[in-house]
Amino acid sequence: MPAPDVKEAPLPHWIVPFAASLSEPCVQALSRLDAADALPHWSELWGLLEETGRLHADEYALSMPHERVLADLLGWAETGDALADGALPWAAWWAHHDGVTLTPDQYWGQLTPCHWLMGRDHMTLLDPDSMGITAADSRAAFEAVRDLFESDGWTLLWGAPTRWYASHASLAGLPTASLDRVIGRNPDVWMTDHPQARVLRRLQSEVQMVLYQHAVNDRREAAGLPTINSFWLSGCGLPGRTATLPAGVTVVDHLRASLLADDMPAWLAAWQEVDASVLAPACARLKAGQPVKLTLCGERSAVTLTAAAPRGALGRWWQRWRGVTAARPASWLAEL
Repeated sequence: MPAPDVKEAPLPHWIVPFAASLSEPCVQALSRLDAADALPHWSELWGLLEETGRLHADEYALSMPHERVLADLLGWAETGDALADGALPWAAWWAHHDGVTLTPDQYWGQLTPCHWLMGRDHMTLLDPDSMGITAADSRAAFEAVRDLFESDGWTLLWGAPTRWYASHASLAGLPTASLDRVIGRNPDVWMTDHPQARVLRRLQSEVQMVLYQHAVNDRREAAGLPTINSFWLSGCGLPGRTATLPAGVTVVDHLRASLLADDMPAWLAAWQEVDASVLAPACARLKAGQPVKLTLCGERSAVTLTAAAPRGALGRWWQRWRGVTAARPASWLAEL
């Protein structure tokens, strides 16, 4: 009798966005991770891993490093179109997961309702996930601005409280900055000078006027919540690309909210959670002779680390030496 086919378990691959940033608060906080008890599994794991891949751009790229890693895993670069910076079709990806059907031969973008905070010298885009936008508030704002878009030839669909979907001919080939690039920063700086972006600037101004003193924002102000006064467009592209990550891939989002908010005590605590929930089981797998894969992503780079198989006594000595010299995370993470 032939032996039954046994499927191997997928290789675990943890992807950790926001492992570091170039912001001054983060630069100052990084050294705290060097404390002996800060990340107890770091040095143990680092002696068993080696760098096997690196994606690098700069902090001004429209697409985040972790987005480029995920796009590669989804096989988007193999579908025939060159995926230029700022041209990753995340709108279609999220629409699929929101259960929204998009017309396949049209370009779609993701509209994120948000708050542009007016400061003395510039604006700042608040993290929409921190605004407490309910489905009711989102739908009310959506219906309030819908005619602005549709009267201009757009198609607008509601997907989730912080995800609306828009289609228009002007989105074809339009590069846009990732929302994660813009949160906590001046959105004007991240609006590209592409000719088709002029349409967006006009719509953003008109949306601000429509939502100013709208009933939904009166209620939000009375509740002490930020108003919904604008939107951000991102993730433009055609539907139809792969929407499911390979088996074994886990995106670890523990660090995102605190880093975008420059809340360093919360970010350091989140790193300890990553150490316990990701690095600890990774150590256990490697000790058991099972491989793992880890990708750490910052503002500029994404670095992939995999198990390094020691070769004899010299190889084991080299692993131990690497563990000692790479045990301090601050300098290593600062390169991301």
